[in-house]
Amino acid sequence: MFFYERCGGIREMDIFSVLTMVGGLALFLYGMDVLGDGLKKVSGGKLEIILEKLTSNKLMAILLGAGVTAVIQSSSATTVMVIGFVNSGIMKLSQAVGVILGANVGTTVTAWLLSLTGLEGSSLVLQLLKPSSFSPILAIVAVIILSMSKKGKHKDVATIMIGFAVLMIGMDTMSNAVKPLAEIPEFTNILLMFSNPVLGMLIGLVLTAIMQSSSASIGILQAMCVSGAVSYSTAIPIIMGQNIGDCVAALLSSASAGRMAKRAAFVNLYYKIIKAAVFMAVFYTLNAFLHFAFLGKPASALGVAVIHTAFNVVSVILIYPFTQVLEKLVYLTIPKSDAENQAQEAVGREIQILDSRFLSRPGLALEHCKNAAIDMANLARESLFLSIQLLEAFDKKAADKVIELEELVDNYEDELGSYLVKLSSKHLTEKDSQEISVLLHSIGDFERISDHAINIMESAEEMHEKKLYFSRKAEEELKIFTEAIKDIVNTTVQVFQQEDLKLAAMVEPMEETVDNLNSEIKKRHVKRLRKGKCTIEMGFVLSDITTNYERVSDHCSNIALCLLQLNEENFGTHGFQDSMSVRDNAAFTAEVNRLKEHYQLP
Repeated sequence: MFFYERCGGIREMDIFSVLTMVGGLALFLYGMDVLGDGLKKVSGGKLEIILEKLTSNKLMAILLGAGVTAVIQSSSATTVMVIGFVNSGIMKLSQAVGVILGANVGTTVTAWLLSLTGLEGSSLVLQLLKPSSFSPILAIVAVIILSMSKKGKHKDVATIMIGFAVLMIGMDTMSNAVKPLAEIPEFTNILLMFSNPVLGMLIGLVLTAIMQSSSASIGILQAMCVSGAVSYSTAIPIIMGQNIGDCVAALLSSASAGRMAKRAAFVNLYYKIIKAAVFMAVFYTLNAFLHFAFLGKPASALGVAVIHTAFNVVSVILIYPFTQVLEKLVYLTIPKSDAENQAQEAVGREIQILDSRFLSRPGLALEHCKNAAIDMANLARESLFLSIQLLEAFDKKAADKVIELEELVDNYEDELGSYLVKLSSKHLTEKDSQEISVLLHSIGDFERISDHAINIMESAEEMHEKKLYFSRKAEEELKIFTEAIKDIVNTTVQVFQQEDLKLAAMVEPMEETVDNLNSEIKKRHVKRLRKGKCTIEMGFVLSDITTNYERVSDHCSNIALCLLQLNEENFGTHGFQDSMSVRDNAAFTAEVNRLKEHYQLP
């Protein structure tokens, strides 16, 4: 137990003071976690998508990396995300370099926010800027919003406010708890040890590696500075070590990834080591001659923020012209393999975008799932339309292509379905959960459409092998039916891709029209069969084709209704369907009649 002398008496740093400090640390870390989660939800993956698409320019990549990191409050999260992009083939290594550089600048924003705890002064403005003043108010407002608002976005914003309030309260509590430590000789002696550059860097590295966040470790250092016992000679090496320790999360994330992802992680590592080593070498060489007087002065929370920011900004400016050298160094460490020089299979490229690293960013992961599902929808449509072409002119290569596409769609359903199930277990917004449900249902319907494409292809193959032909009348009717099927599939894919609700409402009347066409064509076939104008064998083929057409339209209806359900609070899927198809629904009936005229059988 520590003792110190004050005002002529002896006071002790008792167990309650220690508990207060630990409790403050717990609140600080919890607040940072809540704040980060809230920011992730609000961003909804949109920032990450922008980052993914707008990083071809290196300067833009740096700015976006800094901006995204400033918002999500974690350079580690940004770097891990970038590793996922590189591993998926979405982002090139040259693009990743810029984002990594920018992330190191963006992470300094947290230190500036935390420096508010060190504000001193009696003016009203300064008093209001102190966390002890505004944090309770912020928390109260957030709780009111949470209890009164029903909108998910409002609740997410309230969560951010609570996280920030808890973070600042924890920081303030921790700072007040460590203030007495300045008068404890044993504590100050320990800190003096860390003024040794090597030991200081080591403690900063280890602390950040354990906490997996440089922002958190910087915050702890800022809290310690409030005691007045931490000098700049101690703070600077620790800050350097913290910058290096921040790359541990990225290295761990790349362990199970491909070679390109490992290179991205090593870019981060080499950059941090180089900038810290160069700074330390130059700074302490100059200090040997100039003897910087400020090193012996107590460091402040604001001073730590200034050093942290200046170090990272200057490092980016200096390294910017030499980013290609950094890339070459990485390629020397992990050279290109023979496999990398070979073209990847199409399946691998398409499904690879569903990287498990994105699961920690549900909004981003969901956006990638949507893109993958859209690709799947287009593949299912392609397989169906190709199989329909085979009815007119059978081609073995085209038939094999239909089989290949169907297998690819199956692969999509398996991979995407498994990924969505994993994603559903994460902490999601209500809207995100609903969208996952829609995707899970929709990919099943698209997969079934590709199955019907196989059935149609087999009917075409049977006709080719047995030299069977439709009658002129049946051929004309099937042509009209085919047009209707192509239109409903095209509309459904467009609805799914654009989430166009007005267009989605048009799918159900189209499905009703397809049902009517199917019934009418079968009636006409029976009449022709009675008159001897058609064979029973061709009747079976025609029945198989029209049945598959009708089933395809059913799946299109399911997809459209699922999307409508997501945006309709007063109806379940079946209830909404019933409301759309009742006979006395004038709008529905009018649309069905219009379509009946459009797809008039000859």
